[in-house]
Amino acid sequence: MDFALIIREIGRGATGARDMSRAEAQELYGMMLDGSVPDLEMGAIAIALRMKTETVDEMIGFLAAASERLPAVRPPRGRIRPVVIPTYNGARRTANLTPLLGLLLQRYGVPVLMHGLGDDYGRVTSEQILREYGLLPSDSVQQAQLVLDEHGLAYLPLGLLSPGVERQLALRSRLGLRNSAHSLVKMLDPFHGDALLLAAATHPDYLSSMRAVLSAIGANALLLRGTEGEPFANPKRRPNIEHIHGGVSDLLFEAEHDSLRSLPQLAENHDPRSTVAWMRRVLAGEVALPLPLANQLACCLHACGRATDLHQAKALVAVESNGLALV
Repeated sequence: MDFALIIREIGRGATGARDMSRAEAQELYGMMLDGSVPDLEMGAIAIALRMKTETVDEMIGFLAAASERLPAVRPPRGRIRPVVIPTYNGARRTANLTPLLGLLLQRYGVPVLMHGLGDDYGRVTSEQILREYGLLPSDSVQQAQLVLDEHGLAYLPLGLLSPGVERQLALRSRLGLRNSAHSLVKMLDPFHGDALLLAAATHPDYLSSMRAVLSAIGANALLLRGTEGEPFANPKRRPNIEHIHGGVSDLLFEAEHDSLRSLPQLAENHDPRSTVAWMRRVLAGEVALPLPLANQLACCLHACGRATDLHQAKALVAVESNGLALV
């Protein structure tokens, strides 16, 4: 592949650049993931795509390249789809409740595979919270499979899942800007289509792009505006929660816009110890689970097949939550 030609065509800015075809994007990104693109050209491509913005076809090509290099994780036996939770943003202002969502799903017998980073520019990551809780990262894909089969919840660091995508994310520290991998990583499914994917973004344009990509590839996913980019519903005000399946998107819950009648009781601080202490109180039924999170949990139970429909899923969360209180 002629990298100079590609850079010249995609590097002319938002109005002058040529978009790549899906096949071109897949070939280029595969070479980027395999380490076949020199550093100078890699940086130029990343910046050019950032200026141009990626098209849906380009993102589909990038995702195809990344997916064909992912190891395969086997869904545990049963009719319930496993849930994949990509967790890459961390928290800097409020508690990161992505691990709580995973633990709640595990409580309902839903297999959960989380993947992410251990450190993210000073933010509190899900990996740090899970360590504080006592759940250590898997040290291989094979161990993640065993933990998932035996315990129903495993966390796999990105470096073991996709070293190439991890290198792409690391470009941020050298270039000072995010790149295509920051959106791509939130759509990685190690079950290759046999799971429910929790997908989140913060900017409306990225939500639109992810919706189009996930619909085009026939993914089964829940899409929402993340809390600081993490894939859990804002405990103070619920976002739209969409279920993408069979190429269509169903709105399961509309976003809340009215003034809050009361504030949920949340962790006083967002550090791992404070977050875990609050999570344990929620899991023990001592503190009410915020309703937006209960709504998201019901959406997960519906979309993964744990419940026959959304109404039954809501009932499960409300009635069979093992002592959890709701507000």
